[in-house]
Amino acid sequence: MFDLKGKVVAITGASSGIGEAAARLLATAGAKVVLGARRTDRLEAIVAHIRREGGDADFLTIDVSKRKDLERLVKKAGDRFGRLDVLIGNAGLMPLSPLDQLKVDEWERMIDVNIKGVLYGIAAALPIFRKQGSGHFINISSVAGHRVSPNGAVYAGTKFAVRAISEGLRQEVGNKVRVTVISPGAVESELSSTISDPDVKQQIDDYRKMAIPAEAIASAMAYAIGQPTNVDVNEILIRPTAQPT
Repeated sequence: MFDLKGKVVAITGASSGIGEAAARLLATAGAKVVLGARRTDRLEAIVAHIRREGGDADFLTIDVSKRKDLERLVKKAGDRFGRLDVLIGNAGLMPLSPLDQLKVDEWERMIDVNIKGVLYGIAAALPIFRKQGSGHFINISSVAGHRVSPNGAVYAGTKFAVRAISEGLRQEVGNKVRVTVISPGAVESELSSTISDPDVKQQIDDYRKMAIPAEAIASAMAYAIGQPTNVDVNEILIRPTAQPT
């Protein structure tokens, strides 16, 4: 386990899946975690569990499509723990569908959460990282940010955008702020629950039977965070061994 003692980490989309796994694992490794998501009951339960296990955690109910909520999350970390070392932009939606179904509302929601949510996190945390002279953004893309497949054009577009924004950020922030993009393949999560097309949902559920635990992605985060400050792990792509593409 990496020694992350004293690191203050804020996590979006922390009520389930990768975000929940990250909160639990990083807290076990000694980090102080602030969880953000929409489901207050889930956040309360996760924080209570972390505290029972001797960890240090807090939470805030947020919607990443609202810029003010990201500002509140970053402020919560500073007020509660005195600083912010890492912001994990994990919140995401994956309502896959063929383009000709014209599910424009779903497209807009993906753009709001998957792209704007990351940008709002950057806008909230970057001034603080600049002032501190240190900080680390970890943004969650996807295998879909490397390849496009039928029914996933808009989702892939949002995840390509996360990679592009993160790489641009890395080039601009200089030698004191680190930027990591993690691109998971099939991982145990609730992502497929947002798919409204029943045929596409069945296809994805069948495909995701090979999914690996969310803890695999959390471990990658711990690896990136635990590096010396002069080492910036820029991109990690993680698939199940059985996943062909």
